[in-house]
Amino acid sequence: MKGHYTRRWKQFVVAGAMVALVAGMGSTLPSAFAGGTIKADEDKWISIGMGIRTSFNSVEGASPAGHYSNDFTVNNARIYINGQIHKYVKFEFNTDCFNCQAGGGQVGGLNFGGNSSIGLLDAIGKFEFHPMFNLWVGRMLLPSERGELNGPFYHATFDGFRTPFFPSDFSTNFNNGGATAPAGGGAGLYGRDNAATLWGKIHPQFGTHLLYAVSVSQGLRGGPNVGSSLMYTGRLQWNLLNDENNPGYYTSGTYYGTAGDIAAIAVSGQHQKDGAGSSTLGTSDFTGASVDVLLEKVLANNMGVLTFNGEFKRHWANYGIPATGAGDCFCQFNGHSWTVYGLYLIPQEVGIGRFQPYLRFTSIDPRYASMRQEWEYGVNYIISGHNARISAYGRYGDIESKGFIGIPGGNESRGKVDSFHVALQLQY
Repeated sequence: MKGHYTRRWKQFVVAGAMVALVAGMGSTLPSAFAGGTIKADEDKWISIGMGIRTSFNSVEGASPAGHYSNDFTVNNARIYINGQIHKYVKFEFNTDCFNCQAGGGQVGGLNFGGNSSIGLLDAIGKFEFHPMFNLWVGRMLLPSERGELNGPFYHATFDGFRTPFFPSDFSTNFNNGGATAPAGGGAGLYGRDNAATLWGKIHPQFGTHLLYAVSVSQGLRGGPNVGSSLMYTGRLQWNLLNDENNPGYYTSGTYYGTAGDIAAIAVSGQHQKDGAGSSTLGTSDFTGASVDVLLEKVLANNMGVLTFNGEFKRHWANYGIPATGAGDCFCQFNGHSWTVYGLYLIPQEVGIGRFQPYLRFTSIDPRYASMRQEWEYGVNYIISGHNARISAYGRYGDIESKGFIGIPGGNESRGKVDSFHVALQLQY
């Protein structure tokens, strides 16, 4: 036990040294970020940007010898391209490194460099006629819960995805073909699906703002979905105070006080006939629902910013209890989960940024397996909002060891584990 605390103290010292080093470089780094945009005229322009997320992760029991792992990871490496070709017509094209987190390829083998392949993330044609009525078509994020619509770059914490995924983010590919759909593929990628989404924003009286988004998408293909049914997703968000100024129906987990006071509550739902299970074990419709809340308060007299995020999700996927080794099962989570976290942005600058300590709790309760829970504690060093941020955080719980889905005979016997992480996020 003494060695455990000694290791934890050393990890925090290393993290503090990294943040202090960056803070001390304030005279050598730019103080502002600018986008790269080329304009032909007011109605024709194109912009290009990039985003990277990388981290150091030390997880108890994850090394081959059963000790703490010590791994550096590239979490995301994205290229953003946006543009407008007509007063009412825009486009969005983004890429990502889909398997950057995988192990190295075989040098001299067929998959050399396979751990750094870049692929299509978003490809959206946007017909934006009026704030109340817009149509997006192509490959895009589905309008489900706020955590999904934040994406990895606009969460309040570095790793925002700690509750079970909806189908398009649970899987890792589109159209895997054949009569079966392995658990690793079939219904989308990184929360994206091939879809058409109608969305708009209405501003009722008393300074409130109502955002709606309804999507029809491909969803799961193969496996239990022998009838090629479509997936339907919808979100309704009500901002009681200030509006959130984001592209389309996208969201953020915090605005660091730049948007003023925020009080937003939203509900979302998703359904696909025969969207879960297995062609051999039994099929099930998939239905998911969520409620999420964002509260952000700018304290008077420059006393900082308080932020609270909360989310509750319920998934129905009653395909029964799958047998071990059922490789063709699209085993969606069946049960409920919730997460809450609070952050405080300290107003005083230290070097080139401000510190933002936070605390988070997550609980996952599968129908066919034991509950798993997790505490997360950490601090963000905010240099330029979501564009430049360093995070150091720790976790303790059994989500990391038991997993999100909850299948009997899987990892249910594993106990709680400790982990520590230092992460960097940059966007331009």
